[in-house]
Amino acid sequence: MASSQNRSDRLFEVMEVLKDGQLHRAEDLATRLSVSLRTIYRDMKTLADSGVAIEGERGTGYRAKAALTLPPLNLTEEELEALHVGLAVVGAGMEGGLRKAAESLSAKIDAVLPEEVGGVVAGFGFATYPFEGTAQALPHLTPLRTAIRAKQKLRVNQRDESAQDVRPLKLEYWGRVWTLTVWDETHSDFAQIRVDQITQLAPLPGLFVEEPGKSLQDFLAKSRS
Repeated sequence: MASSQNRSDRLFEVMEVLKDGQLHRAEDLATRLSVSLRTIYRDMKTLADSGVAIEGERGTGYRAKAALTLPPLNLTEEELEALHVGLAVVGAGMEGGLRKAAESLSAKIDAVLPEEVGGVVAGFGFATYPFEGTAQALPHLTPLRTAIRAKQKLRVNQRDESAQDVRPLKLEYWGRVWTLTVWDETHSDFAQIRVDQITQLAPLPGLFVEEPGKSLQDFLAKSRS
């Protein structure tokens, strides 16, 4: 049975139903939300794994225990990126309670994040993708943004020991990783580079100007074709 809601809306509605403290049968929730019983079981596991205070089990019912809740928030991609950066720093640099709190917060965000972020299906962070690797991208973000604005050619060295001379065109955030879209002068083609795989950036002499076939607009047109 297909749901007419997206995942984040459905999870939020489940939480709203359970907040009354009463016991709710999975069958009743499935009927109310027009989804299958299996979907309800999966949603309950997702919420529980994300730290939402739920008690109950299959065959008896579910209810929410008292917990701090926040009103719904609408975040821009930049705000989500800022939140991700903060959690990446805490996750990579802290131990004990703060790291565990960052992991729990990341999992909660992962549970309610829309199915598509930045145009691709992606989760937020700790759940399945190591934050340590993501955090390695952080030092490169400012120099990459500067190079894009200045149209500065770069030499990019990566963890696989490859090196490319590139024209940086666009920096994008995809929920867990940053990617850099470039015109790769070494291979005369467009490429997308994972920023967390970059080991070194070096500016090359001279700036570049847009040329037919090498611009971001050309890359976007090629991607749509």
